[in-house]
Amino acid sequence: MLVRLLALAGVAALAAMVVPHLATTALTQGGDKTAVEEPAVPPTTTAKYATGRSVVLEADGRGHYFGTFRINGRSERGLVDTGASAIAINISTARRLGLTPSALSFTARVSTANGVVEAAPAMLSRIEIGGIVVRDVRAMVLPDKALSGTLIGMTFLSRLSSFRVEDGALHLVR
Repeated sequence: MLVRLLALAGVAALAAMVVPHLATTALTQGGDKTAVEEPAVPPTTTAKYATGRSVVLEADGRGHYFGTFRINGRSERGLVDTGASAIAINISTARRLGLTPSALSFTARVSTANGVVEAAPAMLSRIEIGGIVVRDVRAMVLPDKALSGTLIGMTFLSRLSSFRVEDGALHLVR
């Protein structure tokens, strides 16, 4: 168990060195911001279509794939990043998703564009987008200053039957 946790932390550290600046920029630029409170109506997704167990997300103007996910029953806008080894969320998001920050153990050290930060492994009970549902997904919780939004990485994507980019759209299939 400890070896798996350390391996996950190592992979997360590698991803954290590469993507935080890109993710922070993508999540904070433009008109859409990550909501602090759950909106009365879930924000629209960039989903071209979502039927059954597949979802197609169109790229935004910068070539990024955003979607509105339901994580632990809450709507959360996330940047799908095939280069991120794990789902990465900040403490504020963790709190909104029902995780108790004081119960998290910030034992992993990860290198980010903002420097080395402590991170906590966490388990997300349920992630949904369209008809796709994945349960018990590992994530890393980072300080708010290290990550301003949500990255949907390989701990989610690897649980799908397939994902691919075709004609400028990201196809997710459960």
